[in-house]
Amino acid sequence: MNSSYAVPAVALVVVATVLVGAFGLRISRTTSDFYVASRTVGPRLNAAAISGEYLSAASFLGIAGLVLVQGPDMLWYPVGYTAGYLVLLLFVAAPLRRSGAYTLPDFAEARLASQAVRRLAGAFVVGVGWLYLLPQLQGAGLTLTVLTGAPPWLGGVIVAAVVVATVAAGGMRSITFVQAFQYWLKLTALLVPALFLILAWQADGAPRHAFEEPATFRDQRVVRVDAGLDLKLDAPLTVTVSGTVDGRVHDDRRLRLPAGTHRIEQGTRLTFDRGSSVPAADRGSNGGMSTSLAASREERPLYATYGLILATFLGTMGLPHVVVRFYTSPHGVAARRTTVAVLGLIGAFYLLPPVYGALGRLYAPELTITGDADAAVLLLPERVIGGLGGDLLGALVAGGAFAAFLSTASGLTMAVAGVLTQDVLPSRGVRHFRLGTVLAMAVPLAASMLVGGLPVADAVGLAFAVSASSFCPLLVLGIWWRRLTPPGAAAGMLVGGGCAFLAVAATMAGFPGRGPLHALLAWPALWSVPLGFLTMMLVSLASAGRVPAGTAAILARFHLPEELRAEELRAEVKA
Repeated sequence: MNSSYAVPAVALVVVATVLVGAFGLRISRTTSDFYVASRTVGPRLNAAAISGEYLSAASFLGIAGLVLVQGPDMLWYPVGYTAGYLVLLLFVAAPLRRSGAYTLPDFAEARLASQAVRRLAGAFVVGVGWLYLLPQLQGAGLTLTVLTGAPPWLGGVIVAAVVVATVAAGGMRSITFVQAFQYWLKLTALLVPALFLILAWQADGAPRHAFEEPATFRDQRVVRVDAGLDLKLDAPLTVTVSGTVDGRVHDDRRLRLPAGTHRIEQGTRLTFDRGSSVPAADRGSNGGMSTSLAASREERPLYATYGLILATFLGTMGLPHVVVRFYTSPHGVAARRTTVAVLGLIGAFYLLPPVYGALGRLYAPELTITGDADAAVLLLPERVIGGLGGDLLGALVAGGAFAAFLSTASGLTMAVAGVLTQDVLPSRGVRHFRLGTVLAMAVPLAASMLVGGLPVADAVGLAFAVSASSFCPLLVLGIWWRRLTPPGAAAGMLVGGGCAFLAVAATMAGFPGRGPLHALLAWPALWSVPLGFLTMMLVSLASAGRVPAGTAAILARFHLPEELRAEELRAEVKA
């Protein structure tokens, strides 16, 4: 990609983010402004801000990479990400706003009157937030590396610096305007190039159906293998090799590789003929940001699909950067209207990444071998259109990608900093909130430099699975079941969330590689979510005497409209 256009585009996005955040700083005056924008954010602005922070690196780059590598089955990701807001709308949005809390730990304490449950909820918020921040920083590093060849850590440092400055300076007021602006920027950055790409695709005679035939190279393509991998061939393939294949060194020699698995060592250069089938590459992780769970999908596709659906449907409601935005709504009705608007905004956005994934199968299939599948969105304008037009469209996409990292990282940092300020630091003032902001970003930034190549969709999937297994039971039962007790809530979060965390962490570590146990651990939501609910309910029933006093009044506050509660309060005062 021509960095002479892309780098100024990224710089312009960074400057615009700082300037928009500075506008929020001018009107941030109180602690409430910093935490929840004084609960005065209207539905349209709030919906754009929620959409801006929700559409992260996994949405902007990762979905296209998944579709490129694994085909249309990966369309369940955008479906699940969107449908999660429908569940949020039906069960959580309005009652959560009426709780009057600042954070999820605030909600836990207000509902259960337990400092222990509050601390446990805070630990999960920080853990999920850091897991979600890590791929944003790594995605920024990948983008800057693709654009300029800069070291992978530089993009993460830039995002961290801008986010800390914006959040620490203006808090929720600042990032509300920043995230709303960045949603429309991201939508434009994908929509405009997609229109030109589709026109170019229609005009050049490429296949009309990207998924109905095996991916092939439309012209001769040279692929350099930067990390060792196994090529899996369903049929014999003739390729020119310069490097090491199956333990033998070849110097620019044409080889006919028989069907089966062949080991390609690091640094090998493969030249594929026009019309050659694109072989499947297996390196345990695809080296980019897309998920590395293809094996379990191939072995048990139905189980993997249901596990993905359940995690994304139920995990959304517990994501800390999503939930905290509903506290900024003026009242419960506004929270519901916000959620409906979010469904429309993110639904429109998710129509676009699959287009890039499908076109990537036609124009950049070698990315599945090089491990750079998530760079398809960045590279397609140059590959398909070329010239000055391709460079300018690529620059627009690059700016949108950086906006994705900045907006999501801002929301996550805000949520984690709020919990650290409320529950860890010795004071809750604005000064300590700014210190919490630095701490919220420092840990994932350090981890992003130490843990290289962690696929973003794996890390995001881990966050969704843990959220669905811990916070979903807490929110649903806390809002709708009066018999929930503090011991039950704590046990459910520990068992459900803890098991999900251990299961997916084991999968990401490569244990086990295949088999039934691999599928169970790779897609834990199908058993960890019911386990969390069951544990929470059984322990609550066993500790029925621990139901907090005043639970009926608390639930009434969650469910009664604000106007009716105000009338009741006025009647009590007159009496």
